[in-house]
Amino acid sequence: MSGHRRLFCFGLGFSAMALVRRLLRSGWNVAGTCRSGDKVQALREMGIEVHLFDRDHPLDPVVLAGTTHILVSVPPDAQGDPVLALHGREIAALPGLSWFGYLSTTGVYGDHDGGWVDETTPVTPSLERSERRAEAEQGWLGLWRDHGLPVHVFRLAGIYGPGRSAIESLRAGKARRVVKPGQMFSRIHVDDIAQVLEASMDRPRGGAIYNVCDDDPAPPQDVITYAAQLLEMEPPPEVPFDQAGLSPMAASFYADNKRVRNDLIKTELGVRLIHPDYKSGLRAVLEAERDMPRRSPV
Repeated sequence: MSGHRRLFCFGLGFSAMALVRRLLRSGWNVAGTCRSGDKVQALREMGIEVHLFDRDHPLDPVVLAGTTHILVSVPPDAQGDPVLALHGREIAALPGLSWFGYLSTTGVYGDHDGGWVDETTPVTPSLERSERRAEAEQGWLGLWRDHGLPVHVFRLAGIYGPGRSAIESLRAGKARRVVKPGQMFSRIHVDDIAQVLEASMDRPRGGAIYNVCDDDPAPPQDVITYAAQLLEMEPPPEVPFDQAGLSPMAASFYADNKRVRNDLIKTELGVRLIHPDYKSGLRAVLEAERDMPRRSPV
């Protein structure tokens, strides 16, 4: 990519910031949104143009002028996707927009009893929050079909990385080894999300849908066990799922049981995963701690 490159991120959260850091190092112009003023100063010190945005505070359309790439990581609420509702029409009309990315979830596939899913698998969400994601996907893809908006949908598996992994949960005494026989989860390290997004920017294909996960779906208790080994800690005791007393939100993550295929990001985008399994990813989390004093707080 060459020439003027301006990324606008609706939502400067964990995944978006992994991409932003890569692009800032490459000389990109980056702007984006937050819901509150807490992070604004730190983000601006990184060289990011920051705007407050939520349903009650839509953007002045002028802030999108000159944008060549847009990433939406704002989750839908009970009313749907706020970015689509408030700015979808303006985004679809932007001149010079070459790429639009929407961060969705593999939750849209629903439960497959431990079986494999890929991008051709029908969307059958079993949870309300996943239904909202599926509806948001279709809303954005509708702008691709009707107006040529260069939409790319990224269905993310469970996200982890420095500051947000089994390592931190164990240290905080919050990790549990809840065992539900046959339960499988797919995961993705945040650095691999960033490289998939950047690879898609290099090879845009409007209407594309990609699963973003690693090569190694695994039971959740195995991840806790390995993280405890890395920390040279005794892992927490195994607890059967039906005796774990999980909150409704925590229990809901076990409602979907599937393994997610990632072939398309490799064959079409040429991605070679930095962390092809959770063991590589967790080792990297520990290694990254040496750099934490130099890392941005956001």
